[in-house]
Amino acid sequence: MVGYGVVEARSVRHFHYLECGVIRPEPGPMATRLGEVSALVEEVIEQHHPAVLALELAFHGRNAESALKLGQARGAIMVAATRHGLPVHEYAPAQVKRAVAGHGRASKEEIQRRVTLLCDLRAPPPVDAADALAIALCHLFLGAAP
Repeated sequence: MVGYGVVEARSVRHFHYLECGVIRPEPGPMATRLGEVSALVEEVIEQHHPAVLALELAFHGRNAESALKLGQARGAIMVAATRHGLPVHEYAPAQVKRAVAGHGRASKEEIQRRVTLLCDLRAPPPVDAADALAIALCHLFLGAAP
């Protein structure tokens, strides 16, 4: 599963929420699933025409297989971004948490609550979508250029 979040920047700390969701590729061979992730990310890009794509930096997990799959998914997303001429910015998990929740050790649930509040959503988005929105907001709040 890959979360995504789209916000329209008006200025630093001022934005308009557009959309968030979770991309769930069909079960099957990894190459096919990665192709589906890339194609679905491209659909989001084509629909919203973002100026930049922000990703969370990969972290060193305990499970090498999970880390490898995460790296492959990140690569598929980066390919989709570069095919559309988008610069890719990456942020460490603690940096995202600090920007959105005020401290670098925020839980998934805390990020979900903060994103719901910041984006004025009626209901909390799925955790993966909330994480993606937090990354987009981190990019915006840090004043990073496209």
